Amino acid sequence: MLYRSFAVVASLAALAAGLAAAQAPAASEAPAAAGAGPPVVVFLGDSLTAGFGLAADEAFPALVAASLAARGTPIRAINAGVSGDTTAGGLRRLDWALRSRPQLVVVALGANDGLRGQPLEAIEANLRAIVERCRAAGAKVLLAGMLMPPNYGGAYASGFAAIYPRLAKELGLPLVPFLLEGVAGRPELNQADGIHPTAEGQKILARQVEPYLAELLGASAGRGGAAKTGR
Repeated sequence: MLYRSFAVVASLAALAAGLAAAQAPAASEAPAAAGAGPPVVVFLGDSLTAGFGLAADEAFPALVAASLAARGTPIRAINAGVSGDTTAGGLRRLDWALRSRPQLVVVALGANDGLRGQPLEAIEANLRAIVERCRAAGAKVLLAGMLMPPNYGGAYASGFAAIYPRLAKELGLPLVPFLLEGVAGRPELNQADGIHPTAEGQKILARQVEPYLAELLGASAGRGGAAKTGR
């Protein structure tokens, strides 16, 4: 059950209140333009992507890259996760992220918007704009879905949940239905705040994302049809 009824609602609120508003990385930190070599994959997200509280190589983007390399499909993974980021923040720093000329962008944003009660129309519009701009830059897009606890109001939670499959269907996107599937609501897989995955939890996130990414990259990760659109 989603977040197992989210008994730790106070911890969920702390995610929104306790993390700084997203800031684009300084220009000196901007990724270099991609040249010859493995395909560039940008992971555009928030603290879940950044691996809050963990070493960089414990966050799911690094784990996915390591696993794909072991399968003979190396990538250059750029972790563009920023703690506290929202869809609006991701859109504002998208030009920076696209400077690396990625072949693929994993968009994993929206959790902080939902926790802050941002208007659903604005969340959807921001995600749509991110996808369209990534595609205009020549990148494929993998969308990672998110869910809100029912404690945030049934109408809001259901409306939020509907954003991701609707965008996937309308824009023809592959969709990871729920990034935190198998991790949310499980204390043993989350840090003390009850929100951010542990290193073991991040491994599950990596296993969620990798088959979709592998299929988009033309590799096989043992999940036929995973990257079908609108799932």
